[in-house]
Amino acid sequence: MAEPPKCAEVEHLGGRYTVCTFDPAEDTIRLYGARTLGSSGASYDQLNTYLLRNGEHMSFAMNGGMYHPDYGPVGLLVENGRETGALNRDDAFGNFFMKPNGVFWLADGKAGVLETEAFAKAGLSPREATQSGPMLVVDGKIHPRFLPDATSRQIRNGVGILPDGRVAFAISKDYVRFHDFATLFRDRLHCRNALFLDGSISSLYAPEIRRHDRRAVMGTIIAVVKKLPW
Repeated sequence: MAEPPKCAEVEHLGGRYTVCTFDPAEDTIRLYGARTLGSSGASYDQLNTYLLRNGEHMSFAMNGGMYHPDYGPVGLLVENGRETGALNRDDAFGNFFMKPNGVFWLADGKAGVLETEAFAKAGLSPREATQSGPMLVVDGKIHPRFLPDATSRQIRNGVGILPDGRVAFAISKDYVRFHDFATLFRDRLHCRNALFLDGSISSLYAPEIRRHDRRAVMGTIIAVVKKLPW
């Protein structure tokens, strides 16, 4: 019996989005840094090759957070229980540091998005985690610096937690404002917490909808991984 589709096209405030949802209790969601792949910059083709060597393949992938010029993570990165980037609570310039920023985490068949300070206080030991910024939605509220009439528009992608605990990954097909993107998560997807992942290098691998973006290399990739059937 075929699995129900994971990805859907959504329109919101005049913008078009692709939204893919996964159940952390059933789907294996993992994070991979460029250094784990032995590369100065990760790509979906590189990750697929890496997985195939281990008898696995990916059914979905998306860029998973911000990185330095050497492709190392700007903030926290946990891969299969191993911390490869430390939690970053610094104040600086850029989207990552537009506080509140936050952490997307996975542990024991559950997933969450927490503001960075809340994550630091929670004492979690996630199997997978990535830190990025800014938060799009925090406890049901839009990030205070987002303006509905802002002039800056970009391709954007992010992650949020649905009311039933599933994970929603979204990427815009059009150039959109931060505010519009945040309301997609809050008002259309009903996520109380959602995190921005990136803009200029936003990309998607979703063979279900015949999409394989090749326009950028990445520092971190989020992937849904499956065992090969043979």
